Amino acid sequence: MNIVVLIKLIPDLIEELSIHSNGVALDMDWIRLIINEFDDHALEQAILLKESYDANVTIIAPDVEGVDDVLFTGLAKGVDRSIKLLGDFEEGVNSHALARVFKKTVQDLEPDLILTGVQAHDDLDGSVGPLIAGYLDYPYVGYVSGVKIIDGKSMVRKEYPGGLIAEMEVILPAVLGIQAAEKPPRYVAISKVRQAMKTATIDEIDVDELDITGGPTVNRMFKAKSGERATMIEGDEEEVADRLVEIFKEIGVL
Repeated sequence: MNIVVLIKLIPDLIEELSIHSNGVALDMDWIRLIINEFDDHALEQAILLKESYDANVTIIAPDVEGVDDVLFTGLAKGVDRSIKLLGDFEEGVNSHALARVFKKTVQDLEPDLILTGVQAHDDLDGSVGPLIAGYLDYPYVGYVSGVKIIDGKSMVRKEYPGGLIAEMEVILPAVLGIQAAEKPPRYVAISKVRQAMKTATIDEIDVDELDITGGPTVNRMFKAKSGERATMIEGDEEEVADRLVEIFKEIGVL
């Protein structure tokens, strides 16, 4: 079985985010990029499938700052091949463009299964999974929390709101949007990553000029402004409760 995992790096929300002087994008010069959390779960799910079904796992990611560390970490975890796509990604790229550049490389690999994170916090124009499924004309299932392979078909566990769980049989090849791997993403020691850097290689593939059509047009970005509508209520439990009732009556709730 041939499995491909599509990786996206996103701004680390722990860091301070700055808006570019043009006012329509983040300033990428000072942003720290990390692997998308859901993509990390997709990678873990792929490795679990490899361990269960003797699959071959390839991970693909665009060339942005920090991508080599992510790809070497994947190799240290047990990935068979890492591919870095070389193109004009540094200033950011929308999901449509990313899915298009993934498409050609994925087609050449002829995968049985494509795994990607179900979403990312900077997806303004939809997530990559359903987009690439549409470009490849493959079936897609999102919000997946478990995958098994039975008789050449994929049995997936899909989560719905309200705690509902469904099991679906999906004909391969297919694209799955992973919400959670069956086990938490494994930790890999820095020493193993450094060893991978010495013994493994990252394949590099040039991509065509990015086609960003289909994505949103951002006219202006603003930092959120703090409001002044919070009211701190002091006193004991009864005093707080009485004041809450008064406020609810004032605004017409009671």
